[in-house]
Amino acid sequence: MKLNDYSLWTALVTPLTPGLEIDFKSLENILKEQDDAGNGILLLGSTGEALNLDIEAKKSIVTFAQTLNLKSPLMVGVGGHQLKSQLNWTKWLETQKIDAYLMVTPIYSKPGTEGQYQWFKTLMDSVSRPVMLYNVPGRAAKELCLTATKRLATHKNFWAIKEASGSVQKFKQYLDASLNGNVYCGDDGLMFSFANAGSKGLVSVASNTWPKETNLYVKKCLDQSLSEIELWENASNSLFIASNPVPAKALLASENRISHGTMMPPLAEEDLKDTAKLKLYSEQIKTWFKKES
Repeated sequence: MKLNDYSLWTALVTPLTPGLEIDFKSLENILKEQDDAGNGILLLGSTGEALNLDIEAKKSIVTFAQTLNLKSPLMVGVGGHQLKSQLNWTKWLETQKIDAYLMVTPIYSKPGTEGQYQWFKTLMDSVSRPVMLYNVPGRAAKELCLTATKRLATHKNFWAIKEASGSVQKFKQYLDASLNGNVYCGDDGLMFSFANAGSKGLVSVASNTWPKETNLYVKKCLDQSLSEIELWENASNSLFIASNPVPAKALLASENRISHGTMMPPLAEEDLKDTAKLKLYSEQIKTWFKKES
């Protein structure tokens, strides 16, 4: 199995019970959906509410996923702003059968070029598997520094970048900083534009709700055969009408693919007042898939 064989990675949601425990039955269901669709799986990214979960819950998710003997590779998120805690996390993850790491720009502290370089290098030195760096200024309040990225691109564990700035021009700068490596789109609705600019693939929220459909969408973006660009832009944007992953969980719960739309505080499912738009676009995406596949 080669990581680059997967052009779509699903940033998986974390199903919860109303009592705020991990809903393992629902988790098994959505993990198998992704496996059947042939998607790579990212556990414990921001869509998985990783920063809202305690360490034991996070460990239980990683451990459980391994018991299913999935064909899909597993990538696990590493993020926060306390270096020691993240090193403890990577030390434990190194004992698990996972395939890659997603390492995000530290939140809140807004480190500069040297601070970012030292942070990422220390974490990358602590692991033995490929690393995808994650630029998401909308969440981290700080861009992944291009100068630091260029230095990190020569690290033996550097594999890829997830680029979620929302800018094609910025994407091209990260592609250059990666030394023309693997740069993945981090915004579902922009995949067609990013594919034109040289994207390797997509790290997706939408593929939670539409696993096989989004897989085909990515393939059509990469070979430039996508005809209904506006539909995918609108459908993707509908998953962000409330804080991610509130809408994705709501849609999954409405289709009985997870048991509840429960969120881990400080997120709340009640922040999404109306799911009509979500359901409308979901039906349109399914109709598109039947027509195109």
